[in-house]
Order: sequence, then C-alpha cells, then structure tokens
Amino acid sequence: MRDKAHARGVMAMLVERFEGQHLDRLLDLKSAVDAGQLLGDYNSAFLARVFEEARESKRLVDRHPEYQPLYMRALRLYKEIAGQALANEMKASAQTSVPPGTG
Repeated sequence: MRDKAHARGVMAMLVERFEGQHLDRLLDLKSAVDAGQLLGDYNSAFLARVFEEARESKRLVDRHPEYQPLYMRALRLYKEIAGQALANEMKASAQTSVPPGTG
C-alpha cells in the first residue's frame, strides 16, 4: 500500500512539473517551429532534456495506465516539434547552400 502511495505521489509530482515547467514552453516551441523558425541550441537542449525525462518516466507510467493518455500526448507533441524543427533545419540548409556549378 505504501509503495502505491509513493508511486502516485511521484506521478503527481511529474505531472505537476510537466504542466508547470514544460508544457507552456513546449507549446511555444511548437508554435515557433510551425511558423518556420529554427530551434537553436538552447531550445534543442531543452527539448532533449524533456524527452529524456519522459523516457525515464516510462516504467512508472507503464505501472499506472491512467497516465498513459497524457504520456502519449506529450510524446506526440515532442515528435511534432522535433519533426518540424528538422524540416525547418533542412529547408534553411537547402536555402543557404550553393547549387553545383554556380560557385
């Protein structure tokens, strides 16, 4: 019983941290990359850190299926941001490269 209470407390803390410290920034990043902006090193590091925290939380989420929908939505948001950021980087790279035979 005590282990379940502890695990619930940890899950509540993780959800609170996600909602209080990460979600707004992730949504801002999503808007930025959707508008074609590049992430930059600072935001890329933040995104990597949030993903690592999610990966570390996976075992706990697996033991508490009631958190699975939130976990999956967070991962989907991460994937959308990372995918669009990569597309933006590739587009920016293609625009700045010199076509063969013109340099």
